[in-house]
Amino acid sequence: MNKLASRIQPAKGKLGILLPGMGAVSSTFIAGVELVKKGLGTPVGSVTQMQAIRLGKRYENRSPLIKDFVPLASLDQLVFGGWDFFTDDMFVAATKCGVLDAAMLAPIKKELEAIKPMSAIYDANYIKNIKAASPKKGKTKMDLAEQVMADIQSFKKKNGCDRVVMLWCGSTERLPAPSKSHEDLESFEQGLRDNDPAIPPSMIYAYAAIKLGMAYGNGAPNLSCDIPALLELAEQTGSPICGKDFKTGQTLMKTTIAPMLKARMLALTGWYSTNILGNRDGEVLDDPGSFKTKELSKMSVLDTILEPELYPKLYGDFHHKVRIDYYPPRGDAKEGWDNIDIRGWMDMPMQIKINFLCRDSILAAPIVLDLVLFLDLAKRAELKGIQEWLSFFFKSPQCREDLKPEHDLFIQHLKLKNTLRVLMGEEVLDHSGLDYYDPSKTASAAPAPKPVAKKGKKALAKA
Repeated sequence: MNKLASRIQPAKGKLGILLPGMGAVSSTFIAGVELVKKGLGTPVGSVTQMQAIRLGKRYENRSPLIKDFVPLASLDQLVFGGWDFFTDDMFVAATKCGVLDAAMLAPIKKELEAIKPMSAIYDANYIKNIKAASPKKGKTKMDLAEQVMADIQSFKKKNGCDRVVMLWCGSTERLPAPSKSHEDLESFEQGLRDNDPAIPPSMIYAYAAIKLGMAYGNGAPNLSCDIPALLELAEQTGSPICGKDFKTGQTLMKTTIAPMLKARMLALTGWYSTNILGNRDGEVLDDPGSFKTKELSKMSVLDTILEPELYPKLYGDFHHKVRIDYYPPRGDAKEGWDNIDIRGWMDMPMQIKINFLCRDSILAAPIVLDLVLFLDLAKRAELKGIQEWLSFFFKSPQCREDLKPEHDLFIQHLKLKNTLRVLMGEEVLDHSGLDYYDPSKTASAAPAPKPVAKKGKKALAKA
């Protein structure tokens, strides 16, 4: 066991999961976990619950499930809570959202009815198309932050939680104007006291969580914790943080297809993307200000993956268009269309067309589970600040200010698994393959490869 593995605290006791925003994504996530606990569902899509991780050389055949390899909290240890604009308990919320049908929800009705949201922070300047039923009230934004911290402490005590993680599952806010309050912690706290209009609700929740030393993640494209002031606070309090914007539908496809185009040096002429969505997220995004925030998140991936500055002839002049239309009849069943115009040998044109009929919350729910478990692991492993290894789950990954974010899904996946290997003292895999054929040509310090067993006469005869 290495030094990192030896200092990871065990996942003892209850883990509180606090979610600002308890609509379709949160209710689907919580309902799914409760169904799995009762043996009535399978956590399809969850990396922590379903995926194996290769350890060592290929011939060693060591591929445990991730949940058996790293010390994650179990689903039976999770306790749920959060805040919302509406007062619906999780059974009512899940029923209204209609992601899981009534027959699936019936066996867990009691558990879901017991989970009631706390009153939320609401600012009409940042969320235009939804009105809060009973929002928090305070003279200053610092008052609101202190109320959230009191909510956290009360939830932790009431439920006997050893640790608490917060993950933003709320709506997309309008982007705030740049402000001195964002630049350092002292200015931010003064901004809270002065009611700086450039501090939106998601920043207040992030401040409250990080101030208490909790792990915090941001599932929307909001700035939230991605400002210097809250990075400074996270370093002080030892809080792991990550974001932004759950990678679910169309962007998941983009970060899968774009790396293939670049790997094969296929040129891109244009990429047109449009979506229809009818849930609360779609209603919020029908506001041009909120859509602008989402658009910036969705538009950023192609330039970073394709690197037009390195390949101007292939990617220096492509047209990229993104649309999202609110269409209530579709509910949570998002549909995305992509038309991709590409060029091959001798600049001959070709097309790729994708029609992804997905369920927004069905794709987001396992991401929520994986993030809260990995954030809790990061906290127990004494990792603090930005957790770039969790970029796999985000459209617009938070990273150090002087670095470009990594959007390539496959590099993100390797980064995630290699971080788990490092934490547990296992060999980092580079997948070069040289170590199997000519160990002298590889940078790996691993021992020489196991020789291939020769087939004897009896084995050949059986063959």
